[in-house]
Amino acid sequence: MLTILGFAMIATFLVLIMTKKMSPIAALVLIPALFCVAVGQGAQLGDYVIEGVGNLAPTAAMLMFAIVYFGVMIDVGLFDPIVRGILKFCQADPMRIVVGTAVLAAIVSLDGDGSTTFMITVSAMYPLYKRLKMSLVVMTGVAATANGVMNTLPWGGPTARAATALKLDASEIFVPMIPALAMGLLAVFVLAYVLGIRERKRLGMLTLDEALAREPQPDPETVSAGTGAGGKDRLRKGTGASASGTGTGSGTSTGGTEKEEADDDEFQGLDPNRPTLRPKLYWFNAGLTAALLTAMIMELMPIPVLFLLGAALALTVNFPHMPDQRARIAAHADNVLNVSGMVFAAAVFTGVLTGTGMVEHMADWVVGAVPEAMGPHMAIVTGLLSLPLTYFMSNDGFYFGVLPVLAEAGAAHGVSPLEIARASLAGQALHMSSPLVPAVYVLVGMAKVEFGDHTRFTVKWAVLTSLVVLAAGVLFGIM
Repeated sequence: MLTILGFAMIATFLVLIMTKKMSPIAALVLIPALFCVAVGQGAQLGDYVIEGVGNLAPTAAMLMFAIVYFGVMIDVGLFDPIVRGILKFCQADPMRIVVGTAVLAAIVSLDGDGSTTFMITVSAMYPLYKRLKMSLVVMTGVAATANGVMNTLPWGGPTARAATALKLDASEIFVPMIPALAMGLLAVFVLAYVLGIRERKRLGMLTLDEALAREPQPDPETVSAGTGAGGKDRLRKGTGASASGTGTGSGTSTGGTEKEEADDDEFQGLDPNRPTLRPKLYWFNAGLTAALLTAMIMELMPIPVLFLLGAALALTVNFPHMPDQRARIAAHADNVLNVSGMVFAAAVFTGVLTGTGMVEHMADWVVGAVPEAMGPHMAIVTGLLSLPLTYFMSNDGFYFGVLPVLAEAGAAHGVSPLEIARASLAGQALHMSSPLVPAVYVLVGMAKVEFGDHTRFTVKWAVLTSLVVLAAGVLFGIM
């Protein structure tokens, strides 16, 4: 019964947010609460939620201060040269812009943290998509998939969890996987090229002036970031990322709504005359950011503490006067509230899913459904199962709850734990778009894309990328 209710709860949640019948925050809270009552454990709902909130509180704190930190870095102009460089390279060519998105997301993903990757990538690329009226879900889909492949770095999380769960060395898991992961990253670049060609056909190769004067043709699959009538007047501000863009608002082109006007009024990140620029402190800010990312990779301190210290230092040095500091915090307050609220709402979902025993029963059912004849191929089975299980479960739940069972089943048929561990990484490209991953809400929030739109567009491409990684691993004899 718990197995059926678990799958039913997940399906109900996905249907409601993809059909836009409920907002993600409301669905993450109300759906699990109702199912908790349905399984007869309503009296324990408070305990489950408190436990879930406790588990995700460090993540929420990290996201809060990371948004403030990178928001300040955007305000003071740290990423302006990157945007100008990409703009010069792309030459208003949609294909180059989409490929550039994939490359930038992959490079920044070397820090091992999805939230910072998405904040930097969206900050740099959002202005180009907005000015050229390109599909914003193309940006979020490509960035999430590229980050998912790179998330398998030993300091990224999944590899360390697999190593810990199976008592293996992380380097023994990761190093042999490099060829397969390289094929997965190549698949992301090919995907970006194909999507970019499609955007080029829809929009053409334009100069920025031409882009402002021309309305895009509707795309039946992607969500356009068009500005509707009067877009030329509203886009006069500049080409930078919004310092205070918020929410998961619609990414569709609705033709001159008040919301679009408000979004575009904030669209001035590269305004060379904005009062928040600090050109004399550029190298201080660049050095501070490099030191922060290095400390994250080396795990010198917990990530929430690093961002807390970084945000405080960045505010103090760049804006020494209290009114200016309050203004910068207020400018990013909407983003902070939206993302942290989503994280705590997700804590209700994960708390109920775990506390009621639904996750355990679902995992046991899935493992038990594997035919005995597939035993010698448990590595492939593990890779295939990693796609849905890491999407519907947290990485902790999958790697510490399910992977040991799969490894034990594989060992009974002569499949080594190393092969099982490597195969378990195949689903990470899809995992990064899971509604249980807090970083994805940073991505869609800053890009002003509905989570349901992002899910509908991204899932199929992320699944394809994960299958490429799995197939490459089998072909190279890694698993």
